[in-house]
Amino acid sequence: MSAPADWVSPSPEAALPTKAPTVARLRTWPLVAATYFLVCGGTYGTEQIVGGAGYGVGILILLLTPVLWSLPAALMIGELASMMPAEGGFYAWVRRAMGNFWGFQEAWLSLMASIFDMAIYPTLFVIYLSRLFPWFADEGRGVLVGVAMIAVCTALNVAGIRVVALTSEWFFFLIVSPFIAIAVLAPFKAGQLAAMPAADGFGRVDLIGGILIAMWNYMGWDNASTIAAEVDRPQRTYPRAMLLAVSLVALTYVIPVSAMWLTDLPASAWEEGSWVAMAEMVGGPALRVALALGGAISAFGMFNALVMSYSRLPLAMAQDGMLPRVFARRHPRTGAPWVAILACSIGWAACLGLGFERLVTIDILLYGLSLTLEFVALVVLRIKEPTAPRPFRVPGGTLGTVLLGVPPALLLGFSIVRSQREEVFGINGIVAGLLLIVAGCAAFWLTPISRRARPRHGEPC
Repeated sequence: MSAPADWVSPSPEAALPTKAPTVARLRTWPLVAATYFLVCGGTYGTEQIVGGAGYGVGILILLLTPVLWSLPAALMIGELASMMPAEGGFYAWVRRAMGNFWGFQEAWLSLMASIFDMAIYPTLFVIYLSRLFPWFADEGRGVLVGVAMIAVCTALNVAGIRVVALTSEWFFFLIVSPFIAIAVLAPFKAGQLAAMPAADGFGRVDLIGGILIAMWNYMGWDNASTIAAEVDRPQRTYPRAMLLAVSLVALTYVIPVSAMWLTDLPASAWEEGSWVAMAEMVGGPALRVALALGGAISAFGMFNALVMSYSRLPLAMAQDGMLPRVFARRHPRTGAPWVAILACSIGWAACLGLGFERLVTIDILLYGLSLTLEFVALVVLRIKEPTAPRPFRVPGGTLGTVLLGVPPALLLGFSIVRSQREEVFGINGIVAGLLLIVAGCAAFWLTPISRRARPRHGEPC
């Protein structure tokens, strides 16, 4: 088993242990719960899909998207995590397949995308709380509450990966319960639904917009790979957990929407945030409160799980000599990379005041390129290391691994072209994304490892 020619290990004095201290490791269901929050965090966010495409087509989108978008990613993660259950996950895979430069770009793209992701969850947390307690709507209080939420998530992550997984399991039941109530009550046209007019077939927004939102709601499977070194028997656990998580996410999207289809609520009534109103129609004020609290819990749970995932990137990069050694420090009792967790949390807290929204163009561009590198790594490792142990393999041989990445790549290209009208600080979203990509190329040459390993002739950027 050979490493790429430009894969130079850190110097002996910089070498650090690559495994966490002996602590309790995640098994299948805790990993499924954590993955659930890394990807979706509940049924919230599906309203615009129905509003754009109508009930029938909306449900079809929610069923086909995981097949074309999520399942390929889950299969790719299953093979690579079973072959190489390393700290840093997708970063480690790309680095092993294509060398230091591309490994750095993989981590850079993910961390840059996190800037546009992580600032929204404290904001959503405050928005849902404000639906119940208008006191939180004051802008100054909202920022303080957001910072407090980040501080609590930071503390939970420093307490260890088992604490994060355990909270994810409890949060899962808390946010799913109101939607189970909707799924049970809605077909009987309970509450205010009894007097609704006949439902129309289509909504008010375009079909393509619904597809883009569905892609967003099914995005982020590879985030679960960064904690592979802290998972019990990852060679067996990852393939099983990924397939279970894909099924669970799809069911929590499709079942409540299908139940509402059986009512006479028009599809045109669906808009962002309307689940709270529909909960009151079905189950009265109590269910409305439960769903609003579930929204706050969902935002908290997603941020909490993503801190766990993203913080492993600086840890793994420090272990490889790409970042200062301090980022590889672990808590002596929990094994958590506390310096990386603290540094990431401070960075995300600083972004709260910028008022970022979910910018689909730039986020999908950065995430899409990082996901593409992962599929390329899958193919490269099949070719370069065909005999490496792989307890789980993508079926179809090397050709199967090539074809596996085709549907996600087509969807990514389509979504980028479709949503290119967004702007970031007055700059076109795609242009802003390209500038960040170029910055990643430049940033690599500032790393300690690039000064020890000069590029091969013809290596890009």
